[in-house]
Amino acid sequence: MRRNMLKPIAAVTGSIALAATLSACGGSSAASDEKSVTVYSADGLKGENGDGWYDQVFKDFTKKTGIKVKYVEGGSGEMVQRAAREKSNTQADVIVTLPPFIQQADGKGLLEKYTPQGADQVDGADKAADGTWTSVVNNYFGFVYNKKDLKTAPTTWDELLDGKYKNKLQYSTPGVAGDGTAVVVKAMHDFGGKKPAMDYLKKLQANNVGPSASTGKLAPKVDKGELLVANGDVQMSFAQSKTMPNLGIWFPKKAGGKPTSFALPYAGGLVKNAPHSENGKKLLDFMLSTKAQQQVSSIGGGFSARKDVKATDENAIALAKVMDGVEIFEPDWNDIDKNLQTYVEDWKSATGS
Repeated sequence: MRRNMLKPIAAVTGSIALAATLSACGGSSAASDEKSVTVYSADGLKGENGDGWYDQVFKDFTKKTGIKVKYVEGGSGEMVQRAAREKSNTQADVIVTLPPFIQQADGKGLLEKYTPQGADQVDGADKAADGTWTSVVNNYFGFVYNKKDLKTAPTTWDELLDGKYKNKLQYSTPGVAGDGTAVVVKAMHDFGGKKPAMDYLKKLQANNVGPSASTGKLAPKVDKGELLVANGDVQMSFAQSKTMPNLGIWFPKKAGGKPTSFALPYAGGLVKNAPHSENGKKLLDFMLSTKAQQQVSSIGGGFSARKDVKATDENAIALAKVMDGVEIFEPDWNDIDKNLQTYVEDWKSATGS
């Protein structure tokens, strides 16, 4: 995943059973279902209490267009795999997932070329050159810690090898969760290559609780003190901290180095042969609209994907402080997409997972 295992499908107006509807229409637009759009997405943008960015955007979109949003949430990898399995009977209209899984979806031929309105204001690094996907919310990778039990945040990777973190540290599974894959990406950058990164992660395994398909479910464990440290990402962790007072955000660094992070945007694309393609286009346009992008920080706790939207709300100011002093690097996503399976297998071998 990113992040958590598959959750039930629901419309923003209430929980519904979608399977019968989709099988009835056979992946095509039935008259009774023309005013709907189905989104497959990584978690983090929909609030646990209906107070997330997706909740507001979907509500506003339905009010404006009359099109109801049907939502499926799961891990980045799981969403791509599900869409691939359904390729002969497409059921999703829009997919939103994290790198390198959005590139993976593109490589599998799951995405239709479409440039949403406002995409011209999205940085070139945050959208596909061939127009198959565009970032809708910018974000950065990070870790969380328990502020109550740890008076100061850890600073280095090496600190996490200390015995006090035994069975008090956990990160989501690389290759399944987008944020879990990000652990490997950041370690390879910080340690200067695959081998030293895997050597470190092998040592870290002595303290690791074990695999987790869900990144989002780790934060509550950190907040309660069941864990001291876990991985996350800035947008999701910041949003979670609103109701989890013991949650703090930090960025590991190599001894003698600087704390680092990298962009980990939520990227959206139109699914090829989507049953409600036009509705999918309208939703992508709406997500990138100025109003929706202004709500990314104020409601979602994230960063606008558009360069021309300058947020000045309270959350935007707090997020700027979180990122202060953090060195941002740009991963080679083409290399990661090409070699992802190899990196995951090397991680499994190193950690015995």
